[in-house]
Amino acid sequence: MDREREIAQVTLWGGVANALLVAGKFVAGIWGHSAAMVADAMHSLSDFLTDIVVIVFVRISAKPQDESHDYGHGKYETIAAFLIAVALFAAAIGIIVSGVKKMVAWWNGAEIAAPHQIALWMALVSIIIKEALYQYTIRRGQALESPALKANAWHHRSDALSSIGSALGIGGAILLGNRWTVLDPLASVVVGAMLIKTSVDLLHGSINELTESSLPAEMEQEIADIVNQIDGVSDLHNLRTRRIGNRIAMDMHLRMDGNTSLNEAHEKSRLAEQRLRERFGDKTHVNIHMEPVKK
Repeated sequence: MDREREIAQVTLWGGVANALLVAGKFVAGIWGHSAAMVADAMHSLSDFLTDIVVIVFVRISAKPQDESHDYGHGKYETIAAFLIAVALFAAAIGIIVSGVKKMVAWWNGAEIAAPHQIALWMALVSIIIKEALYQYTIRRGQALESPALKANAWHHRSDALSSIGSALGIGGAILLGNRWTVLDPLASVVVGAMLIKTSVDLLHGSINELTESSLPAEMEQEIADIVNQIDGVSDLHNLRTRRIGNRIAMDMHLRMDGNTSLNEAHEKSRLAEQRLRERFGDKTHVNIHMEPVKK
């Protein structure tokens, strides 16, 4: 199975689970009079929509390079990760606003209906399902080196955390009585705050990639170490690196004895490319400029 199909399959399983959870949470939230569960349902709905985004954009990113995209279409996968983070951030803001409104109303004397046990049971079921989806998706995302899958995995984990907060608020409101029904919307606000932190972290990574941020210093040092081990090659400089989806692109200048034949210089350059692709993937973009050193 190729990479694109594997990503689509992983995402499809998550999408099916999210669709079922959306329906179950809305029913439990409305029937069970739980603001926290309705907020949780909205979060699951954002998960379902981002599953669709991942499937569409990863299919586009898998296209090979063409006349208008010399480096391929890998950035589309990064765009998918960015859109997932934006959707998560928007869902978090909506959850917080809704929870705060209910808490203000409670403070002003309005009564908040106590949630029913169906909402609590739905929250517990959601925790189990979403944590399982996180574990499955993050492992496949790491194996396939897919930023979109990794972002989607954290979307699953954030939904599990959301359900934990919902379960605590709903459970507290049920067990402690009508005086503490405010715990239900309070839980939704806490959950929203956690989701904002997760979405900001995801946005930071995708924005860095979209704005051509360099690879981490330790990776650039590893590139230099690999190249400098080649006999006759010296003084790697003007190293420029970036990510293109799940691929890496690098440009560099290398110095070699000016009396070296063109054939030998080409062979050294080819060997450097081979070793770099063995380490960073066979689709790594490597551009080497050779410079002579007079001896």
